[in-house]
Amino acid sequence: MSKNYSGIREQRRDTDTYTDWGGGSLEAGEKYPKNCLGRADRIFSQGLQCQQINSVMALLSVDDAAFVVHSPLGCAGCCSMANDWFRVGQLHRGNYGLRNARIIVTNLDEKDVILGGEEKLKKAVRTACERYAPKLIFIFTSCASAIIGDDIEAAVSELQRETDSVIVPLHCEGFKSKICASGYDAAFLAMTKYILRGAKRGETEPDLLNLFAPPTVSYHDRLEIERILGDIGIRVNYIPFYSSLEKIRKIPSARASTAICKVFADEFMKELKDEYGISYSHTIMPIGTRNTDKWLLGVAALFDKTEEARGYIAAEREKIRPLMDGLRERLSGKRVFITGGTGRSFAAAALIDDFGMRLVGMQTPVYDDDAQIDIEYLNALYGNFVVDVANMMPFEQVNLLSKLKPDVFIGIPVWAAKLGIPTTHVLDIKRPTMGYRNLVYLGNKIACQTENPGYNKKIAEYARLPYKKSWYEENAFKYIQK
Repeated sequence: MSKNYSGIREQRRDTDTYTDWGGGSLEAGEKYPKNCLGRADRIFSQGLQCQQINSVMALLSVDDAAFVVHSPLGCAGCCSMANDWFRVGQLHRGNYGLRNARIIVTNLDEKDVILGGEEKLKKAVRTACERYAPKLIFIFTSCASAIIGDDIEAAVSELQRETDSVIVPLHCEGFKSKICASGYDAAFLAMTKYILRGAKRGETEPDLLNLFAPPTVSYHDRLEIERILGDIGIRVNYIPFYSSLEKIRKIPSARASTAICKVFADEFMKELKDEYGISYSHTIMPIGTRNTDKWLLGVAALFDKTEEARGYIAAEREKIRPLMDGLRERLSGKRVFITGGTGRSFAAAALIDDFGMRLVGMQTPVYDDDAQIDIEYLNALYGNFVVDVANMMPFEQVNLLSKLKPDVFIGIPVWAAKLGIPTTHVLDIKRPTMGYRNLVYLGNKIACQTENPGYNKKIAEYARLPYKKSWYEENAFKYIQK
C-alpha cells in the first residue's frame, strides 16, 4: 500500500479533495467537475478532529493486543472515549466481566523534546510485553514524537528481536493531514507492512467477505448486516473492530471485500485488489432502504448473487412497509440539518427521504469525487441546500442552525440541543441504525424526538453557547478565504 499511497488523503492522485468550503449544493455540484470550487483555508478554526483519534478508535478493540501511545499525556485523552466504546461492545457481546483496553502512554515531557523519547518508548513496549504478553502491540505516534524526530522503526526493529509479540507502529501524527480519515489509512498501512507483509493469497474461501467497519458501527448493526449477508449465503470476516491477529491474517483468503463506511477502507481495498486480486465493492453506507439496496447489490455482484439479492431486497422491504408508512405520516415534511463523517452524513441525507423529510443543510468534513456522486443524487431529490465542508467547526454549525431553523438535527447533538432543536444521530455505537429492520428503530427514534422536544427546549432556556449575538448575523462562511 505504501508503494501507491502516502496515507495522507490530500495527496491522493485520483481525486480532488476539499476540506474548507461553504455554499449551496447546486453550486457545489456544478463547480466541482469543472475544478472551480477554488482552494481555500480557514483563517479561524475551532475544534478540529485529529487523525490520531481515528487510528486509536479503529484498533483499540482488537483482541489480545496492547497499545502504546507515544505522546504527551494529553494526546491520549481520546483513548477514554474509545475505551468506553470498547467496554460497551463487550457488554453487547455477552461479556459481563468488563475490562479496560491495555493502554500505556509514554508521557513525553519537556526533557524528552530536547533529548528524545525513544528510551521511553522502548520501556513502554517492554512493560506491555511483561504485563500483558499480547500477540500484538500497536504503537501510536503523535505530533510531539514526530517533531522530536524519534526513529520509531529503529526502536521497533530492536524490540522485535526481544519478543514474540508482533509490534505494529502507526504513523498517525495529527499535523500530517487535515482529513481525520487519514488516521484509518495509517492503521491499514501499518497492518499491510507489519502483519500482512509477505502473506500469500493461499486458497480462496469462495463465500468469505472481508467486511471493514469503523468503531462507530454498533453491535446491533453488525448483527443486522451479517444477517442480511448470511441470508444470501455470504460469510463475514469482520475487521478490525473486535477483530484479532488471526482474522487480520485471514484477509488474503477472502473472495471479496467491502466496507460499511465508504471512506473507512477504500484505499486498503484497492491495495488488496492489486496485491491479491481481491475484488471489492465501494458504494455507500447501508443506512436507509435506497442505500442498503445499493450496498447489498454491490456486494452480491461480487459473489454472482445479484438476482438472489434483488428478490431478498423486495421481501425485506415488504416486511417493513407498514411500519415505514406509519413513520412517513409522523415525519413527512420535517426540515432536517445533518452533520457527520463523510460517508455517514451523505448516507443520512439520502435516508431521510424514506420518511418524507426534507434536507435544508449538511456539514461534512470532506468534499471529493464520492461526495460529488452523492450531491448529484441529493440535488435531484431535494433541490438546493446548504453545504458546509468542515472538520467540526461548531461556530459555523450554530450560525447555520440559527438561520435555517430546522425541525430536526441529525448528528452529534451537543450544539444543536443548546439551541432547543430536536436532535438525534446516526453515529451511535449503542443503538441500531443500519439495514432494513434497524431503519424502523431509527425512524421511531427521530419521530419521538420531534414529538417530545421538551428536554432540548429546556436546555436552551438555561444553556449558553460561547458566541456573541453579532456572530449569528454574520455570514457563516466568513472565515473561509480563497
